[in-house]
Amino acid sequence: WSRRETTPTSAPGRGGPSSTTGYGARLMGRKLGLTRDQIVEAAAAIADRDGLDALSLASVASTLGVRSPSLYNHVDGLAGLRRQLSIHASSLLTTELADSIEGLEATQALRAIAEQLRSFALRHPGLYDSFLPAPTPQHDPEVAAALAAPVTVVASVLAGMEVDPAAVIPLIRTLRASVHGFVDLELQGGFGLPDDIDESFSTTIDLVIDAISTHSTTRLP
Repeated sequence: WSRRETTPTSAPGRGGPSSTTGYGARLMGRKLGLTRDQIVEAAAAIADRDGLDALSLASVASTLGVRSPSLYNHVDGLAGLRRQLSIHASSLLTTELADSIEGLEATQALRAIAEQLRSFALRHPGLYDSFLPAPTPQHDPEVAAALAAPVTVVASVLAGMEVDPAAVIPLIRTLRASVHGFVDLELQGGFGLPDDIDESFSTTIDLVIDAISTHSTTRLP
């Protein structure tokens, strides 16, 4: 559910004329009460509207009415901004998944999760793209831990179904891969036939959930 980011290779200058510009920009950011949350929210809106690849510090700064150097007081360049965007996206998705299964269990909860994941991807295509590629705990422990949160929601449902613990992650990946494949085709305009797309998604999820529910219901001794 994540995105691996590279470390920025440069930072604002510390000396000479550039330091004066950077200092003034930082003062501007403080004077306007600029916060990291505001920056991330602006970045999310741009990513969802124009695509993740269109996201830049300049576009965020323009949206917020500040200069790009002002953002460095809150995020570590574009890579740092995308990193924060991934964490933000995961938090939103986790909340939506948890809310979607309230009062539900077993296959009904799995269906709700699948439908909510699709809904999230269609409403927030930029945030959805920020989940990929997934960082490992060794590469970025903070982001990896944050992005594990949606997984725990699905895992709790499977645990309630008494699924073999060894099968939990493979089954979560199966459900996610099925939803992702469908949504990716949907976002890319891959369904050109006039048949109802919602019905096709329902059929896809029925098949996957039927397979999950019959895969294993016995815990290891």
